[in-house]
Amino acid sequence: MKYAKNILETIGNTPIVKLNKIAAEIPCLVLGKLEIFNPGNSVKDRMAVKMVEDAEADGRLKPGGTIIEGTSGNTGMGLALAAIVKGYKCIFVISDKQSKEKADILRAVGAKVIVCPTDVEPTDPRSYYSVSKRLGEEIPNSWYVNQYDNPSNATAHYEQTGPEIWEQTEGKITHFIVGVGTGGTISGVAKYLKEKNPNIKIWGIDTYGSVFKKYHETGIFDENEIYSYITEGIGEDILPKNVDFSLIDGFTKVTDKDAAVYTRKLALEEGIFCGNSAGAAVKGLLQLKEHFKPEDVVVVLFHDSGSRYVGKMYNDEWMRERGFLEEEITKAEDLIKDHKDKPLVIVRTEELVSHAIERLKKYKISQIPVIDTTGFVGSLDESDLFRSYFENKDIADLPIKDVMGKPFPVVSAAASVDEVSKLINKDNQAVLVDLGNGKHHIITKHDIISSIK
Repeated sequence: MKYAKNILETIGNTPIVKLNKIAAEIPCLVLGKLEIFNPGNSVKDRMAVKMVEDAEADGRLKPGGTIIEGTSGNTGMGLALAAIVKGYKCIFVISDKQSKEKADILRAVGAKVIVCPTDVEPTDPRSYYSVSKRLGEEIPNSWYVNQYDNPSNATAHYEQTGPEIWEQTEGKITHFIVGVGTGGTISGVAKYLKEKNPNIKIWGIDTYGSVFKKYHETGIFDENEIYSYITEGIGEDILPKNVDFSLIDGFTKVTDKDAAVYTRKLALEEGIFCGNSAGAAVKGLLQLKEHFKPEDVVVVLFHDSGSRYVGKMYNDEWMRERGFLEEEITKAEDLIKDHKDKPLVIVRTEELVSHAIERLKKYKISQIPVIDTTGFVGSLDESDLFRSYFENKDIADLPIKDVMGKPFPVVSAAASVDEVSKLINKDNQAVLVDLGNGKHHIITKHDIISSIK
């Protein structure tokens, strides 16, 4: 009988699959290395088990110990699988930009999960780097993994992933493309492949808000390049020791929007349901197309499963809120499709200004139309109220009719976006759109800006 003695023995030997429609403009054979076939559904299973086994061997991880790590989710899953089989406890620290699915999955496999803010410096005591390191120092019989600087990370890919790719392509691979986060995958695979053939080109996929590309090209760690981004699993605001820049031939950066859009394209056009970094890798591949010749063989590694992103990149509302959804917006009705089912917030002429202020706060809006029995007769804008307050501190007790401005212009649902845009200016902060059957909704500057692709 052929069977694995435990789940860890099923890690590796993942398939490579030809990319067809999504890579149609690439002049050569493009293959995707599908790491979603690992039991924890990501490439991180490989290095997680390697790091655990190496720590056991040299005594850093002792029987009954606690594994502590800062993770974007996938390394945590791999470590959790190892912990279940080998009898350890786990505490994982993640940032609040990671998908809810990732945190839920980690809890489902028995880990304690601590969530830290994303928008803080790596050295900030609240960062997930700092918290995980501190816990490793404070908790008895614990081991802080530190995947960023742990050499076993890259070694796992040198011993496993690199040889698999070489054998699966019969040594014909000419280019390897992968998103770079901790650096273990790209560095381990690159080391093995370049030992086999120094002419193989290694390309890293970076994201805007990360330091890798500029550092590789200039040797400058530019803190001005660091800012918050949405793409998960790639890019860093630090330089992990596992990133061996000498083995990498170049980087290309991919925007958050392109990464999200191409994540969905990969599923729709190839039937490959992968995570966010796979979309970034595909867009990076397309950005690098001038580097490939017809006889080349390009391998792109896809890190993880799309199941961890169903509330994000695979969710229309999430995509639309960020302006990532590829929708044609040509008329007034399109501008408010996200909220046109919500009732229009209004105030009446005889109500007090304090009532309008309460509604502005409650609904987190900046403009509000004023009505009486005849219809729309005026408007209030928070900036006008702010100026009026300094002229009269008792303004809150005045009737709205005493302080209201001109009514907002009204356009039809079919009015063009250009027509709507021309009506919004410094003297007029919003437009009402007539949806028929006595229904109206409001279009603001925010709606116009959100429509810009």
